[in-house]
Amino acid sequence: MSLFMESTNDKKEKRRELAVFLFLAGILFPILAVLVVSGYGFLVWAYQIFTGPPGPPG
Repeated sequence: MSLFMESTNDKKEKRRELAVFLFLAGILFPILAVLVVSGYGFLVWAYQIFTGPPGPPG
């Protein structure tokens, strides 16, 4: 009987691990990547507001 319970628990654990992996790989990491790239773009934009575009002066 305990062998059956371990098997059921293993299946539940594997299903949970798969759900967590799909959440991380399909939802969380893409959102974080977009936020990091857009945050960097905003910082560059804000920096150029104060210092002007790159290039030789004048």
